[in-house]
Amino acid sequence: VQLQASGGGLVQAGGSLRLSCAASGRSSFSRFSMGWFRQAPGKEREIVARFTDFGRTTYYADSVKGRFTISRGDAKNTVHLQMNSLIPEDTAVYYCAANTADWRGRMYWGQGTLVTVSS
Repeated sequence: VQLQASGGGLVQAGGSLRLSCAASGRSSFSRFSMGWFRQAPGKEREIVARFTDFGRTTYYADSVKGRFTISRGDAKNTVHLQMNSLIPEDTAVYYCAANTADWRGRMYWGQGTLVTVSS
């Protein structure tokens, strides 16, 4: 499984960015859970948003609720993260992730895309 993330960049506080991730390497990704994590400098990687219960529900970290929206493409091999009202604390490398067995199976990671929010 390969995950290719894109859409990061530099944005001013209050602005928006949309991250996208495309998965490849399997004939179908309908049984994969997908989501986004991030890692800020000097901090551990943390969950941002993800689909759970095999895509039936979504989970958001408290720090991004109401500002970020995760969505998935019709083909089920793409996942997006719409980030609005960005704040400097959102600055991090954002990683796309995929998992089998509703996050209890093997983890697959994308290469990461840098988001920098200036004050």
